[in-house]
Amino acid sequence: MEKKPVDKQDLHIKNPLDHIEGIFCLNKTIAFVLLMVLANFSFSQTAEVKVDDAKQSFTTVPQGTVVKLNYVVTNIGTVPLLLKDFEVECSCTTAEFDDKPVLPGKSTTIVVKFDTKSAYERQDRVVYINCNTKDGYIKLRFKGNVLKKK
Repeated sequence: MEKKPVDKQDLHIKNPLDHIEGIFCLNKTIAFVLLMVLANFSFSQTAEVKVDDAKQSFTTVPQGTVVKLNYVVTNIGTVPLLLKDFEVECSCTTAEFDDKPVLPGKSTTIVVKFDTKSAYERQDRVVYINCNTKDGYIKLRFKGNVLKKK
């Protein structure tokens, strides 16, 4: 009797590791998806803040006075608060703050100065502090009255 070579297909032999590869692929896929979700979550975390008296008023002052207002900002979130810069309606208003991160549970003071030399009568101003909160800013507001020089 003559021997002929055996073909794998004739024997229907499968690699016993084929099903394991599938499991590894599935696990790799799950691991990748979980990694992406976790990475997205960690990069999308934002700080949460509480501002004591975000809307302040000053008494009537004579024109030429520099009004100084203090806003206490507390980081009530779980990631550091990063104060970046500020936006105001005119150059008569400035904001000063520490550029160091405000750790969770800690507070910082933002000092807003309003130079009234070119302002008079009723004033209502807004200062935006750009930062890493959900909105991307902290809104501070102040109102007051300036007596025009005669």
